[in-house]
Amino acid sequence: MALLVQKFGGSSVADADRIRRCAQRAYDARRAGHDVVVVVSAMGKTTDRLIELAGEVAASPPKREMDQLMAAGEQVSIALTAMALSSLGQPAVSLTGAQARILTEPAHTRARIRTIDTSRVRQHLAQGRVVVVAGFQGVTDEGETTTLGRGGSDTTAVALAAALRADECEIYTDVDGVYTADPRVVPSARKLARISYEEILELASLGAKVMASRSIFFGAKYNIPIHVRHAMLPDPGTMIVSETKEMEQEEVTGVALKTNLGRVTLTGLPTAPGIQARIFAAIADAQVLVDDIIQNEVSPETTSVSFTVDHADLADIKPVLDRILSDSGPVRGAGSWGAVRVDVGLCKVSAVGVGMRSHTGVAAKMFRALAEAGVRIQNITTSEIRISCILAKEDGEKAMRAVHGAFGLEVPARG
Repeated sequence: MALLVQKFGGSSVADADRIRRCAQRAYDARRAGHDVVVVVSAMGKTTDRLIELAGEVAASPPKREMDQLMAAGEQVSIALTAMALSSLGQPAVSLTGAQARILTEPAHTRARIRTIDTSRVRQHLAQGRVVVVAGFQGVTDEGETTTLGRGGSDTTAVALAAALRADECEIYTDVDGVYTADPRVVPSARKLARISYEEILELASLGAKVMASRSIFFGAKYNIPIHVRHAMLPDPGTMIVSETKEMEQEEVTGVALKTNLGRVTLTGLPTAPGIQARIFAAIADAQVLVDDIIQNEVSPETTSVSFTVDHADLADIKPVLDRILSDSGPVRGAGSWGAVRVDVGLCKVSAVGVGMRSHTGVAAKMFRALAEAGVRIQNITTSEIRISCILAKEDGEKAMRAVHGAFGLEVPARG
């Protein structure tokens, strides 16, 4: 007997028929002799509708009340899923994040999980029930409802699997696995049977819309196998597992495209120690996530720093930079600050693969493919298993197809 955690996203529980199908998945696993915990998201676009409704009644709704409101969506889903299981003859119980004792930090709308007390979940499992837990939400030590931010239900599922020491966490979604690239952009992309935690973490952070990075981090930290599958199809999906030697045989595992990026460049900065710390501490205080950072020393006295952020965050960045640039002496003896330039309409195409550690010429192959496609590279950043290029937004999809083809990632042609 295995312990399985099954997570169903919003599109998988969008209506009554789909909820019954998801319940059937859990029922079949239970009949096979497994203990089953189900994590569900709010139905369809429920969360989006609740956010829109909040905007209609208040220009700037308090974050605490937003959490109270958004947590309601999952409560509907868990109750309906438990009802569907009961109608199949399978005892089930629904639990909110608080009832499942998912304890979080006191940060409304973007809380992080601190601990999970699994005693209540285990008690229900021991009594033969399927436990249906609300994703995306938790509770503070003071009893305040919190939500986990983007990808919160995935995070709930994998964190629960880690806390319960589950044998596997199944992520059911509207795609049938992880592909070498987005099939909507690269029709020849092929589904991967396996991918390492490290590779999928990179791909997720670089724009691949499969799972939230935070959830993969939990899986990697606690070595929980994650199985990404289609909620409505019986086909096997993609296993996310620890790296094996066989994974290094291919230079590149996947290609990702991140769109709608903005680039901020600060020029004429003094080279005195502490400048970078001051800049990025202020940006962190504004809760803005920074992507790639590039620094160039222009002269012994001055340097420039460029970094990319999501286009939507540029509005939050501007007042922060205005405040920094108006400060003539943030570091003792540093003198005045330089100037700021903001570029919009950018994207980033990235090649990812643990095979980069043992293959040479990967960067040359990628750059040659972009050149042959007529794509101009604006910035380049790398890690041990990643090469990323900042490009004009209009070149993004063409660049993705070119890089994908250069590394032979297509579905093999049928004879």
